[in-house]
Amino acid sequence: MCSEPAEGPGGSGPAVPMDWLSTEYVADELLRTGELMAPATLEFRAGRDALALTMFLSPLPRDASALRALSGARIEELRLLTACGSAWRAWVCERLREAERRAAPGDADLALARAAWRWLEETELFAADLDAIGPGPGDPAGPPGEDEVCVWTPAWQLGLPLGHLAVHLC
Repeated sequence: MCSEPAEGPGGSGPAVPMDWLSTEYVADELLRTGELMAPATLEFRAGRDALALTMFLSPLPRDASALRALSGARIEELRLLTACGSAWRAWVCERLREAERRAAPGDADLALARAAWRWLEETELFAADLDAIGPGPGDPAGPPGEDEVCVWTPAWQLGLPLGHLAVHLC
């Protein structure tokens, strides 16, 4: 799906970023359906943006109807892409560079994808340290929440696992 001028095909208005808006909509629906996080939270936004960025930069079709009707193969590809952890960050950076080389100047879809990536990378959320959760070998397990270690974490590091889980639940 291509960006369309605001006044319709052949118009001279600003381009409407239909590819990005479609992928963002589907990512939002996946997260809402999974009921993993309240939609008004920054964590939800991080999950939505990470999932939308993955779909936007992947070889999956960008047609809205194809995205809404994700098949088993497409779901599996999303699971693999969102399971990459820190390799996902490098994948996103490389795919954004490739997209920028191919894009027309002023590409509205790419501008929104870049803005989402900038937010995911530059925003830090105060959350439980996922590497420190759970008792170590031989440590007694205390009640949940006791001695929980919280750290400032880049938003993508919280959003990616959330997006991955949402894909698993669909």
